[in-house]
Amino acid sequence: MPALAVRAVRAAAPVVALLASALPLAGQQLPAPARPKPFRITVVDAATGRGVPLVELTTVHGVVHVTDSAGVVAYDEPGLMDAEVFFHVKSHGYRYPKDGFGYAGLRLRTVPGGSATVQLERVNVAQRLYRITGQGIYRDSVMLGDTVPVAAPLLNGKVVGQDSVQTALYRGRVHWFWGDTSRAAYPLGNFAMAGATSELPPPRGTGLDPGRGIDLRYFTDADGFARPMCPIPGEPGPVWCDGFVTAADAGGRERLLCHFARMKSLGERHEHGFAVFDDERQVFVPTVRIPLDAPLHARGGGSPVRWAGPDGEHWYFATPFPLVRCRASYEALQDPAQYEAYTCLQPGARWDAAAPRLEIEDGRPVYGWKRDTGLVLQQEQDVLIEKGLLRPEHALLQLRCAATGERVRGHAGTVAWNDYRGRWIMIVQEGWGTSLCGEVWFAEAPELTGPWALAHKIVTHDDYSFYNVAHHPFFDQQGGRIVYFEGTYTAMFSGTKVPTPRYDYNQILYALDLADPRLGPR
Repeated sequence: MPALAVRAVRAAAPVVALLASALPLAGQQLPAPARPKPFRITVVDAATGRGVPLVELTTVHGVVHVTDSAGVVAYDEPGLMDAEVFFHVKSHGYRYPKDGFGYAGLRLRTVPGGSATVQLERVNVAQRLYRITGQGIYRDSVMLGDTVPVAAPLLNGKVVGQDSVQTALYRGRVHWFWGDTSRAAYPLGNFAMAGATSELPPPRGTGLDPGRGIDLRYFTDADGFARPMCPIPGEPGPVWCDGFVTAADAGGRERLLCHFARMKSLGERHEHGFAVFDDERQVFVPTVRIPLDAPLHARGGGSPVRWAGPDGEHWYFATPFPLVRCRASYEALQDPAQYEAYTCLQPGARWDAAAPRLEIEDGRPVYGWKRDTGLVLQQEQDVLIEKGLLRPEHALLQLRCAATGERVRGHAGTVAWNDYRGRWIMIVQEGWGTSLCGEVWFAEAPELTGPWALAHKIVTHDDYSFYNVAHHPFFDQQGGRIVYFEGTYTAMFSGTKVPTPRYDYNQILYALDLADPRLGPR
């Protein structure tokens, strides 16, 4: 080696040694640089000051941040901290003013550890409160070190998604049941109903005020995931349960019953019947199978209504109209022959679109409670009117928008007596509205059977579904002035291609003030 090269190598050796000492050994990790604190963004309802869940804050380059159930985003974006960042603001049933270029949004300086509050105008009559199920309900609030109202704010029962709530008051607690339930560990979850309990709110129990939250205690398997509540062996297919009711058995013991269906597809069953809750095993056990074509059974309704009238005490099942009932007897509730429909068909007749058999007297349809007789709902009414067999003014179900007079097709909902309004009230999801299965309406009637006429829209969605809505009367406050209801928020049947992270396929709770003048006079 030439002398000049040798001298160069010797001169470089201390520098190389210094650099080598500064580099980690193989497999050794350098300490991460200290992370700055997130920037807090809180989105609130301008009318109430309460945080608004499910608000999308989207940057110019398409990064979407969604507020948690406290209306909070913990913004922590490397490279865009302590910077000017524009956020498009969007939320179902709420709006933010547009600027001169038509952009609904604002620019914020994302100072680490800093904060900003954004106010939205609420378009919905009902107020969105929080997400009940799924993962990360208070994710951002927890990241910011906030105190949150529920015991399991990040993950409960390992549930990440749940479909269609059903409830029952049983032995002093609220019992909650859901359909298909998703988990994080695998795309296939629990398809035989999931369940949980919660305490009633004060003064009847020790639970949370429903305006703050619901502490759910899931029935779980050994691995901690929400376990099947109605496991039925047989051909593959989900098990769906509905019509949860209670009644005393022959020994005077309160029992919890439901209708079950083991499904082939969304509209076809393998079998169905009645099941009773086994308190020792904590599962529903089928007791009676009924014919697939049985016209009446405990069908539909997240909250069947128990009501004592002149002809005795019955459970009424909403479809969403409460036109099916059965005596509130343990034995009767498991016998399809004991169920009655409030219908204008001839006693014993089935619905036949080609040749409907109506009971007519003096030119008017005769409505009454009839056993072993088919139902006439809105779709069937349309057929009768088209055929000239029923005059529009004689139709029982005349649900229409109070503002426009346009027809509202009720798809699913619940009915309850309301002391504040002094009438029966219905919270009902529209089948086809501004968005598919995404609109919720309020209606009222002097009697359980109606007439259900004027309806007021209380919740709207932009190309998103919110179906199988259920009002929870056990949460009513201020003598029935404040009512609470929930529904399944899902992209499944809507036109949207991008589901909302964490919120999709989960339950969201709303509050409705029945003193709101937009609902009409008391």
